[in-house]
Amino acid sequence: MSNRRLAERIAALDWPGIEKTLDVYGCATLRALLTRAETAELTGDYANDERFRSTIVMARHGFGRGEYKYFSYPLPETVATLRTELYARLAPIANRWSEALGIDARYPPDHEAYLARCSHSGQARPTPLLLRYGEGDYNCLHQDLYGEQVFPLQATFLLSDPQRDFTGGEFVLAEQRPRMQSRAEVVLLERGDGVIFPVRHRPVRGARGWRRVSLRHGVSRLRSGERYTVGIIFHDAR
Repeated sequence: MSNRRLAERIAALDWPGIEKTLDVYGCATLRALLTRAETAELTGDYANDERFRSTIVMARHGFGRGEYKYFSYPLPETVATLRTELYARLAPIANRWSEALGIDARYPPDHEAYLARCSHSGQARPTPLLLRYGEGDYNCLHQDLYGEQVFPLQATFLLSDPQRDFTGGEFVLAEQRPRMQSRAEVVLLERGDGVIFPVRHRPVRGARGWRRVSLRHGVSRLRSGERYTVGIIFHDAR
């Protein structure tokens, strides 16, 4: 089932501007894409274990501190719409990036077709997730890789109110260019905002053509309160 109004809001975004920002900075912010009702509904889902296939306590795995849950199929309407509609607009960018980097991978225009490719590779478990952080929690810098199939872009959306619900907990992106020190990008989000960013690497034009730069993302330490986010990953997991 699709959330028609959300699909219309996604279609109305400045996609040429988003693409340009991704190329220049490695991430792009989607302001106020989710309504307060949509963010509240997703946050409320956290207590409903029937929505999820697994729960990860981050400290047990050395991932940081906090907890997250992977949704099971069928996905909630809002999550399914985000995944389908964002993919359709990001696939051309992903294909252009692959061409620039000399990578053979190409991505079909339809997300369902891409999920069929994932399933053929043994990746059939949904990867969208709901994350909860409390005071002192954080997420170490990482990449969301779940198998051979990797769609090169992903998104995360903030479901809580900064300052009112929590302090700290900024989204952080670290980029490592060849033979250079790492560059950090801190993205400040409001409730309902999202950020699009690379899963693993992106092309950067240099003096001798395109170069592949590696990226990892994480969340800084929460100073107080409670913070919820939803992560939209477009490839499925083994």
